Amino acid sequence: MLKWVRGLAVVTGDPLQGLAVPVLLVLNFAFNVIANASFKLSALGGSWPTFLWWQVAGNLAGFVTVITLTWLLRYHPLHVVFPLTTGLAVLGVQVLAAAAFFHEPIGARQWLGTLLIVLGIVLVGGRS
Repeated sequence: MLKWVRGLAVVTGDPLQGLAVPVLLVLNFAFNVIANASFKLSALGGSWPTFLWWQVAGNLAGFVTVITLTWLLRYHPLHVVFPLTTGLAVLGVQVLAAAAFFHEPIGARQWLGTLLIVLGIVLVGGRS
C-alpha cells in the first residue's frame, strides 16, 4: 500500500521490506560491478566474438542493476536510492573491479575520493 509520509510516497505493509532492501542493495552492487567489469573485458577482447560476448554479459548485468534499482524505489525515495546505489557502484568498480581484478593502480587522490564517496553515502543515507 502507498502511504504519504512527510510528503514522500512510501510503500507500507510489505512484510518483505526488511529483508528486501539489503538483498536488493547487494544485488545492485554486485551486478553493477559485473556489468562494468564485463565492459572492460569486452574492450580488452581480441576478437569480435569475445567483444560481443562481454557486451551481452555486461548489458544483461546492467539490466539486473536497473531492475534492482526499480525495486529499491518501491521502498525508499529516489533522492536516497540513487546516490546510494551510484556511490556503491563507484566504490565497487574502483576497488573490486579496477584494483583487485584488473590490478589497475589507484593513487592517493583516488583513495581520498573513495573516502569522500563513503562519507557522502553515510550523509545521504542517514536520518535527517
